[in-house]
Amino acid sequence: MAPSFLYDISGLDLNKVAIDIEGIRAVIPQRFEMEMLSGIVHIDDPNDAIVAFKDISLDDFWVRGHIPGRPLMPGVMMIECAAQACAFWTMRKHPEMGFIGFAKCDEVRFRGTVVPPARLYMIAKVVEISRRRCIAKCQGINNGTLVFEATVTGMSI
Repeated sequence: MAPSFLYDISGLDLNKVAIDIEGIRAVIPQRFEMEMLSGIVHIDDPNDAIVAFKDISLDDFWVRGHIPGRPLMPGVMMIECAAQACAFWTMRKHPEMGFIGFAKCDEVRFRGTVVPPARLYMIAKVVEISRRRCIAKCQGINNGTLVFEATVTGMSI
């Protein structure tokens, strides 16, 4: 039995974009093929949580080669989406930390697939923050189904 979602998204309009790609670019530096966020749906600062998404298309750089004829989003790309959501939350809330780089990933479980075209939602809930690092529990959701979960650590670089 899959665990429940880290954050209750039932009351959110998942199609409403609170922060668009330009707002994301103003905070995190990844560009071109490595932009793994398309938008932010919700930020809950008091509860240290963020809900973000990545729109996946048939034109994404990995589609042609990651299982030709049956493209599946690579698990490492899903985790990178979550890491960028965590970095966005941290860099926005704690700008004094500077750039937050992906440092560690634990307790990873892949529970489903993401087949383009699709929208992958990431939920991240910060569980520890210090002067130099942020640790968050993360989940990926596609079509209402949990497709991955992980604990992501970001470090101030």
